Parts: sequence; C-alpha cells; structure tokens
Amino acid sequence: MRKKVLSLLLAAAMGAGLTACGGSAQPESAKTEAEAKTEAPKAESTEAGTPAAESKTAEEGGKRDDLKLTIYSAVFEDQTQATVKAFEEATGVKTQCVVLGGGEILARVRAEKDNATASIWWGGPCDSHITGKEEGLLAQYNSPNAEAIEAKYKDPDGYWVGTYIGYVGFVSNVDRCKELGIDPPKSWADLLNPKLKGEIEMASPTASSTGYVILASILQLMGEEKGWDYAKALDENMFQYTERGSGCINDVKIGEVAVGICFAHDAIKNQLEGFEDLLVVTTPSEGTGYETGAMAILKDGPDQEAARMFYDWALTPEAQEIGQQYGAFQFLTAPGAKNPKETEQISDAKTITYDTAWAGSHKEEFQTKWADMTGR
Repeated sequence: MRKKVLSLLLAAAMGAGLTACGGSAQPESAKTEAEAKTEAPKAESTEAGTPAAESKTAEEGGKRDDLKLTIYSAVFEDQTQATVKAFEEATGVKTQCVVLGGGEILARVRAEKDNATASIWWGGPCDSHITGKEEGLLAQYNSPNAEAIEAKYKDPDGYWVGTYIGYVGFVSNVDRCKELGIDPPKSWADLLNPKLKGEIEMASPTASSTGYVILASILQLMGEEKGWDYAKALDENMFQYTERGSGCINDVKIGEVAVGICFAHDAIKNQLEGFEDLLVVTTPSEGTGYETGAMAILKDGPDQEAARMFYDWALTPEAQEIGQQYGAFQFLTAPGAKNPKETEQISDAKTITYDTAWAGSHKEEFQTKWADMTGR
C-alpha cells in the first residue's frame, strides 16, 4: 500500500504519462520454439542522399483554410502539437487534437460510432487499429504515399498504415538493482528472478495497447502454452499494472520499482532527460516483439477530405522526422526518412516477426484470459 500511494502521488505531481509507439526493426532473430516467427524486420532508415520514393504532399492542392480536422493522437503531447502546427502551415487546414492512450482512443471511437467527432486516429500499436477495422470503425483509403511502405507495416486492404516501429524492452534503475543484489535484466528469464518480486511494472494488457503488445509478443515468442505459463509467473513478480504504456517509467526513475517493461523508445526518451547514469535500457536476448505505430481515417468522421490530406502528409519523410525533436525515438516507415540517432543503442535487438493480424484478431480473447488469470 505504501508503494502504491507514493507512486500515485508522485505520478500526479509529474503529470500523466502519454504514450508513443513505433519504428522499424533490425537484425538476426532469436532461436526459440517460435523460431519460424523470428525473422527480424528490416530497418526503414536510409543513408543521406539516397533518393526517396516520390511522395504526394498535402501542398500540391494549395492551402485549404476552408477545411477543419480533429485528430485523436496517441503520441506525445509536444510531438502532437509540433506536428499539427507543421501540417497547418503546409496545408492551411485548421486542426485540433485530443491526446489519449491507444486503448482510450479505441474505447472513445467505439462510443462515438454513430456520432463521430474526429476523423483521424494517429499513433498507438496497430493491434487496436486492426480491431477497429474488424468492428467497422475505419474508412478505407489507399494513399499513394503508402505504396512504397513495406507490406508488413500496413493493412492489405488500406484501412491503416504504419508510421513508426518501436521495440518492447526493459528500463531498469541501476541503484535499485544494486540494492537488490542483481544486474539489470537482459532477458525474459531474468524477470522471473525471485529478488524482483514486487519490483516490476508494465502497462495492463486490458487497459493499454502497449500492454497488449507486450503480452502478444510473449505469446508469439514462446508459443501460447509456454507463453501463458510465463505470463502467470511474471505476474508473481509484478508490483502493479499501469493504465498507459509509459506509466511505469516514472516509478523506475524514483526507485519505487527496479524494472519497467515498456517500449524501448519511451525509456530512451526518459533516460536522455538527465538520467543517463540511473537508467539502463535493454532488450530481451531471447527476442522481442514490436509495435507498428499506425494511423487510420475514422469512418463517418466529419472531415474526410482533410483527413486524407493529413494521411498523405504524415507519410512523408519531413512529417515523420518531426517526432525525434521531441523524444520520439522510433524507427520510421517512410522511404527516405532518417531514423533518430538515439535508436542506435537498440539497433542490434533480436526481434520476432510480430504477427499483427494474429495479435489483433485474438485481442479480446487474450485480454479476457489474462484478466481471468491474474485477477487484475
């Protein structure tokens, strides 16, 4: 109880954490039971001077100050505002944003199905976008700028497209680990160390799209039977589950817990804000999953023309590179976009071939099973 109260008070003082997702993946896959699924995705970065695929820009049609657009964003507040400003300057479209977690956006879009107030859903793992597609919440749009993006980072029917990729990883408090007499974990197996009982946090798979990607990554890496056994064992070491993907990081920073499981790019952002000596970011040696941070147009949203303009524009290198100025250190999907240099510290991570369609189609089933198993 002391931990929980202190955690809530400090989280309130620091402000609620916002989610961010995505980037492209890299090298050799881990040798696991799910070896058939461990082909690592290729990085989307290109060397300076490499010609990018021709892109359609929002400016081609001229400024449109007669249009308005409302966006539900699951990326950082400052990145959202900077991106909106750049879009308005490029197009003239008057734009407003509501920043929420990916799971919160899905819930809101469901609630507004018959009276949509926004037209773009931007950011958060595509697993939730897949659910949105299955429930008839998304509009189909085949942007010319999506043609050059790898097939595994977009919906085959044109209902969503990835704009960034982000790995699942661990963030550890070096001082707290020393107190516990352990090294910062570097594998999924390390997280089951009895010394970490009550010392781990991650987002809830039922409340957070980030939490669900973590769970789905474990199940794909280990296979369902062993994956569920692992998830149950991991729950024994868990202090609490947060509602947002990056919610565990503040507690790790203050030493309330030793380890957080989150997206590595969120951890790196915090690490580089003056915590280089305190926080260490690792990716599991057995292999790890990743999110495809996606974007979609909402069906029956009031601003369809403006939504298509934003969709096209957000798939240009110029638009995708804005985020790294605000700590969004994911890999990018647009051909010609330069990945943040901060991604270099996790560029050798082993990644599975994360099956987005499988994860999305089983989402409610697995969320229910996880909640029943953990009682959380």
